[in-house]
Amino acid sequence: MSETDAIPEFKKSAGAASEVGITNMSALTSGPGIKSMGEVLAIVLVAVVIIGGTELLLNLFAVPQYVLPKPSEIAVALFTDFPFIAPHLGHTLVELFVGFGIGAVVGLILAAVITQFPFAEKIITPYILLLVTTPMLALVPLLILRFGFGYEPRIIAVALASGPMVMINAATGFRRVDRGKIALARSYGASTLQIFWKVRAPMALPMIFVGLMVGSIFGLLTAVGAEMVGGGFGLGNRLTSYSSMIQMPQFFAVVLILSILGILIYVLFFLLGKKYASWEA
Repeated sequence: MSETDAIPEFKKSAGAASEVGITNMSALTSGPGIKSMGEVLAIVLVAVVIIGGTELLLNLFAVPQYVLPKPSEIAVALFTDFPFIAPHLGHTLVELFVGFGIGAVVGLILAAVITQFPFAEKIITPYILLLVTTPMLALVPLLILRFGFGYEPRIIAVALASGPMVMINAATGFRRVDRGKIALARSYGASTLQIFWKVRAPMALPMIFVGLMVGSIFGLLTAVGAEMVGGGFGLGNRLTSYSSMIQMPQFFAVVLILSILGILIYVLFFLLGKKYASWEA
């Protein structure tokens, strides 16, 4: 198996230096982790230097707030406006959870089907490629015309954006199974369904978690983009509203919330993968 075909691993402990690749979900966490107070202080110091340096430079050059707000102004806006932003955060999370849930379930089912039935793959694959290469935000205005300005068009857009990502990664995982393991299972009389559940599915878990992570992030971006296109609620709507009123501290406060959401998504699926797929390491 080549380096580019390596299945991502969720290692509980680090041994030798690991390969870093686009398909290796542990690439950003493959080190031994934080083991001393000095490392913690170093991380905090870098953050202080970046935030403090930005604050100092913006003050030094007297950059207007409407061009780029200071970190302190963003922090104040996040604290004072969060009670108003929180309901919009809730709307975005509803769209993300429901749309991603639908897309992930459909994606996993399609991945199982196309890996077990080659004829189905020939039929389904062109349409999946069409969904992957089509920007879902371009369909949002059409969905709004059909379903209105409620949750429905946004949830559909999120499902269409996240589902193919889950399907492609899961199908890749189902296929990257050692043929020797399949042959051994067949020699013991295992059926095709038993091989899928006992061999293919467990071995594909790392790629499945990668697909879920990528699909959920794509879903978050699509949900925010759909909210910016139309509708009166959601974090995307707040971005449009704040930018139109040149309230840049509030604008960047919403951007900060979205960044934190993205980080939490990554950490969540990494921890799930570490717990349920670390046996493969």
